[in-house]
Amino acid sequence: MRRVIITILIALAALAGIGAIAVATGDGSTVTKARLERALPVVFANQYAEQARLLGHPGITAESLHPVAMCDKHGPDFPDVGPGSDWICLMGWTDPNVPMPPEGYGKFELNVHSNDCFTAGGPSKLVGFQMLTDTAGRSVNNPVFEFDGCFDPSTDNSPTGTVFPSVLNVASTVLPVDAAGKVGLQVTCGTGADGCAGTIAAASGSTQLGTITYKLKEEATATLAVPTAVPPDAKDVTFTFTPTAGMAPPSAATVPLGR
Repeated sequence: MRRVIITILIALAALAGIGAIAVATGDGSTVTKARLERALPVVFANQYAEQARLLGHPGITAESLHPVAMCDKHGPDFPDVGPGSDWICLMGWTDPNVPMPPEGYGKFELNVHSNDCFTAGGPSKLVGFQMLTDTAGRSVNNPVFEFDGCFDPSTDNSPTGTVFPSVLNVASTVLPVDAAGKVGLQVTCGTGADGCAGTIAAASGSTQLGTITYKLKEEATATLAVPTAVPPDAKDVTFTFTPTAGMAPPSAATVPLGR
């Protein structure tokens, strides 16, 4: 009898493990990429129109913004389904008072719940800070700084087709020089479609240090080795970017050496 009981307990534990995996991966969840991509712009547009009213920006309505979103959960190697605080949505919209950056979108962080509701926070450089001054001179809460929304779990779950490019950014603020006189440039590839790829030409003054080829998945970080050692008297290295996938800094980046 004891052996039978132990066998049953092992089987139940295995089933519980399978259930935990299903919950962790979000299998069967009504929270999906497509539903968030449809719901977030609608909620955002209404909140943004209210912000425009408070600021006295005429002509801004929920309809005039034409917002679109591309959402991702936990990077490229995980399914875009299930609740969690690891959802990122890139969203672009049209407001003549607030031009979009070159990549055409702002990054929103979402905490999505199993009840098909979410809390979203946007980039302050595009939506402003938590408090703003309205047309009457009062300090009031910014309705689009952080906002809540929900979606109907029975709504359309087909792909929206919205894509935005990943952006390569330089993470290094100083370049340590190793014993051989060589340096490495740390870069990050942001959320977006197709990751980041291309070449980077490195130079120190008039000395060419070679070309680096890079290829990163979205939300990845890498240190790219510069092929040639820097001159002994060099103070910095200038990097010029030529992307073939995603976007890169449009102008050369100069990073000081740390000797």
